[in-house]
Amino acid sequence: MANNISSSFCFYSICIIYFSLLFTSTHSKCRTSCGEIPINYPFGIDDGCGSPYYRHILVCSETGGSARLEIRTPSGRYPIRNVSYSDPHLLVSDPYMWTCRDGDDFRPVSRPFSLDTSTHFRLSPQNDYLFFNCSRDDVIMEARPVFCDRFPEQCDSTCDTSSFLCRHLPECDSSVLSGRSCCSYYPKRSESLRMMLKHCATYASVYWRNLGITPAFNQIPEYGIRVDFDIPVTTRCLWCEDGRKGGGTCGFDTQTQDFLCLCGKANSTTNCKDHNGDHSRPAVVAGTVSAVTVTGAFVGAGVWYVRKLRSKAPVTHGVQTNDNRLF
Repeated sequence: MANNISSSFCFYSICIIYFSLLFTSTHSKCRTSCGEIPINYPFGIDDGCGSPYYRHILVCSETGGSARLEIRTPSGRYPIRNVSYSDPHLLVSDPYMWTCRDGDDFRPVSRPFSLDTSTHFRLSPQNDYLFFNCSRDDVIMEARPVFCDRFPEQCDSTCDTSSFLCRHLPECDSSVLSGRSCCSYYPKRSESLRMMLKHCATYASVYWRNLGITPAFNQIPEYGIRVDFDIPVTTRCLWCEDGRKGGGTCGFDTQTQDFLCLCGKANSTTNCKDHNGDHSRPAVVAGTVSAVTVTGAFVGAGVWYVRKLRSKAPVTHGVQTNDNRLF
């Protein structure tokens, strides 16, 4: 009898603790930072926060007692070094690409960085891609100014050997590429980048960081991948965040993905001071794993897989082939 009472007491205690934690986490506000990186609209690292356009894309993981912000892409998860909201972009690191610290170690890259084209992310035109030790039999490697004058129709397909960055690599001295080839090319699509790496030893991405000064020459090259993003601004979100209307947080219903103004104790479809717009269904799940989250992850993976199967035609910009020449 005593054992039954003890077992029942333990069972009910566990249930009370579980539902208390669930209730608390469900109604907790969205986290506003991951480590030292601020998390503002349109992003969210808790389901139901931010814009549904960026749902399940950013991840805040704990490693060694410190938080690290990462981006999910079809090619893997990559650390984010910085997020700018005034000039909307992320700065992403690809740990597999070459930098000057690698020296002579031109290790091959099996899965170069890529983006899901169905998202509101896009590779910035401020990125420059450098390719090393490419095969001259397969890649058009020429000094672009001269080559483009002679063959203007093939200009976009040329990997430029006269690139400024090949002669002035960030953090490198002039001898690091002694006896090795380097050329600059901007891939139009991820498939084009993969095609280039079939015929080149490795690659590096360099973006031009704005120093915030004027006039000219206010940018310096640094290793990394700049990813631009859109900020979908709606009237409802502006009203929700208005301090005179309660200063809520823009979010969405995790089941319908309809807009919600997250107000701490209760959510609203308009703003935190509009009690007629109260929404009883929990919208934010912070620090818990829900079925919706898992389903969303599988759906996202399925979309990437279908897109991969559909893109069967190779993109050969920058690569010379006789089977499918696009230049």
